[in-house]
Amino acid sequence: MVGLISALIVIPLVGAFALFIGRSRNARAIALLFNAVAALYAFMLWRNFDTNAAGLQLVERHAWIPAIGAEYLVGIDGLSLLLVFLTSVIIPFALLAQQMDRGFCALMLIMQSALYGTFTAQNFVLWFLFYEMSLIPAFLLIKIWGGENRDRAATKFFLYTFLGSVAMLLSFLGIYFAKGTFDFAALAGLGKHGLLTGKLAWFAFAGIFLGLAVKVPLFPFHTWLPDAYESAPTGVSMVLTGVLSKMGVYGFLRLLLPLFPNEIKIIGPWLLTLAICSIVFAPLAAWAQSDLKRMFAYLSVNHLGYCMLGLFAVTATAAGPLIDTQAALSGVF
Repeated sequence: MVGLISALIVIPLVGAFALFIGRSRNARAIALLFNAVAALYAFMLWRNFDTNAAGLQLVERHAWIPAIGAEYLVGIDGLSLLLVFLTSVIIPFALLAQQMDRGFCALMLIMQSALYGTFTAQNFVLWFLFYEMSLIPAFLLIKIWGGENRDRAATKFFLYTFLGSVAMLLSFLGIYFAKGTFDFAALAGLGKHGLLTGKLAWFAFAGIFLGLAVKVPLFPFHTWLPDAYESAPTGVSMVLTGVLSKMGVYGFLRLLLPLFPNEIKIIGPWLLTLAICSIVFAPLAAWAQSDLKRMFAYLSVNHLGYCMLGLFAVTATAAGPLIDTQAALSGVF
C-alpha cells in the first residue's frame, strides 16, 4: 500500500503526465484539481501527525540501491509538515496568477512534487534527486515563459545552482566514502558525537554551505535572484521566494547544523556577518531599484537574512518560525 507521503509526492506527477499527454485547453483547471487532491493528502498528513511525539513520523522505508547505501526513506517532523503545507498553499496561487498553457502548468506540478520530496526525504541520494528535480522546471519556466531578459536570467540561475549542487554532491560523496552512509539520522549522529572531524569535515562543510547559500540565497551568493525575479512569470516568482528559497534554509537546518555543530561554532561569527550583510545591504539595493520585481527580490534577500541570522545563532527554535513567517509574507509577491 502506498503511504500518505508517497501519494502526496506522486499526485502532482500524475497531473503533470495527464497534462503532457492530454489536449485539454483548460490546463490550469486540471492543474488546480490535482493541487486540491494533493492538499487533501497534506491535510491527512496533519490529521495523522502526533504533535506530542518527537522525531520523524509516518516513515516509509524501502530498499532502493543497497550497493551505495541509497534507500527510499521519507518521513515528516514539524518543520517538514509546515513546509509541505506552505507548498500546497503557494502553488495554487502561483497557477492562478496568470493564464498559461499546459506545458507551464505541467512543469509547475513537477516542481510541486519535487518540493514535497525535498521536504520529506531522509536519505541524501533521494533528497538530492528531488532537490535537483525542482531546479529543472524552474529553469525551463524562466527560459521559455520569462520576460525580455529570460535567456540571461535562466542561464545565470542554472549556473549558480548547478555549481552549488556539484559542490554539495562532492561533499556528500566524501562523507559517504569515509563513513559509509547517506542516512540523515546516521549522519546527524556522527556530527553529534564528533565523528566528522579534520579536513574531511571542513571540506564537506564548505561544499554543503556553498550549495545551500546559493539556494537561499545568502549574501554574496544572491546576485542571480534579482535577474530571475525580473524575468520570471509572476507565478514563478511567487514560488521562487515563497518555497524554493526555503529549500536552502531547510537544508541548513536539516543538514549543516546537525552534521557540523563544531564547525558552526568556530566560524559562527563570520556566518553571522554574512547574514547581517543580507539584512543591511539588501534593503539599500531594493531602494535603488526602478523595477518592482527586482525590488521584491532584494527585500526577499533581506527577509531571508533574518532567517539565517536565527539559524547561525544556533537557535533552531527561533529559526523555524522565521522561515514560515517569511515564506507566508514573501509568497504574496
